[in-house]
Amino acid sequence: MKRIAILFSGTGTNLKYILENLHGTEVEVVVALTNRPDAGGIVFAQEHDIPLEIIDSSLFTSREAFDSELVHALHYYKPDLTVLAGFMRILTPVFTDKVKAINLHPSLLPLHKGMMAIERSYEDENEEGGVSVHWVSSELDGGEIILQKEIEKGSKDFETYEAEIKVIEKVALVEAIKKVLI
Repeated sequence: MKRIAILFSGTGTNLKYILENLHGTEVEVVVALTNRPDAGGIVFAQEHDIPLEIIDSSLFTSREAFDSELVHALHYYKPDLTVLAGFMRILTPVFTDKVKAINLHPSLLPLHKGMMAIERSYEDENEEGGVSVHWVSSELDGGEIILQKEIEKGSKDFETYEAEIKVIEKVALVEAIKKVLI
């Protein structure tokens, strides 16, 4: 069974979805790792008895120092793939040159790289929005795209649009994991 590490920073809903839909059947989640000691997703790792690493990024003097510690921690678990699922850090080559990783991004890349992607996607002139899963590279949200999923904006209000994005991003992430590993 292929081994994956999941990195997250917030509520952990993507982590939860992977644990409920892939873990133990098609892949083994060998570690959940967060950069925030107060991240909501910690509870999901604990509920599923997944090894948990908390590496507080605020304690490091540079991105490179944090990334070095991240690489060191991941090396211990030997994942076949690292999955960034709501991991809100810009990673340096210290990480990107050593770790095989994919990232979920809530826009149709190359549009709306970086923060506030859902809001910027909602406000643009395109009739569709969506999500992308891509390989992590040293360029922010610039790695090769693995897959994308689109939704029509129509006359939806922002809350409806955002809720639909949150649903399809989970599906897209699981599909991408399967595509690259299974």
